Amino acid sequence: MATVYDVPADKLIQKVAEELKQKVQVPTWAKFVKTGAHKERPPEQDDWFYKRLASLLRTVYISGPVGVSRLRTKYGGRKRRGHKPERAYKAGGAIIRRGLQILESLGLVTKVEKPKKGRIVTPEGRSFLDKIATSIYKELHGGVESGKEKAGGT
Repeated sequence: MATVYDVPADKLIQKVAEELKQKVQVPTWAKFVKTGAHKERPPEQDDWFYKRLASLLRTVYISGPVGVSRLRTKYGGRKRRGHKPERAYKAGGAIIRRGLQILESLGLVTKVEKPKKGRIVTPEGRSFLDKIATSIYKELHGGVESGKEKAGGT
């Protein structure tokens, strides 16, 4: 069975976002909000919130346990300030926090206190991502599953 590490991130995030569209309703404020202080405008894509949820889920899978502060840094960027030097800004915390709460309500992510405080992927979330990763891996490699190749060769 292929895992998140075996497939390209962009393809995984796209497929997970499509799956989440069937399970989650976008908050009403998502049309108007910027993703951080470093941005000039809101996102142009209509499905950006689903892609952010999918990206959050993948990041928690890979880096968990991870908290909102570290995720704000990850999704932040540089702010263009005219003639002044550019500066790094963190992303908005409300979008990330709300996204993690939605993933928690779906049972894909949970909070932990020890050994490190943050959020981790639940077994259901891991299974959800691994199934999607396996389907992508089969598409890319012509039906051959990861780790199932025959030893020896021609």
